[in-house]
Amino acid sequence: MSHELKETASQLLAAMLSNPHIYPQVSDDGSDGKMEQQLIILAVEMASSLIQHIENTYPHSN
Repeated sequence: MSHELKETASQLLAAMLSNPHIYPQVSDDGSDGKMEQQLIILAVEMASSLIQHIENTYPHSN
């Protein structure tokens, strides 16, 4: 996983975890909980999609 993808996914995950409408309470399992795992996967998918969209829209920006 690229550094850019990790950084973007981390920022998205942090935003989701800080939003009480998305993440109302910490599970007893911490980061191994079902909701936490779903949010991690979603953050990575969203970051990947966002990076791909930016690269396709602005191909010469790198």
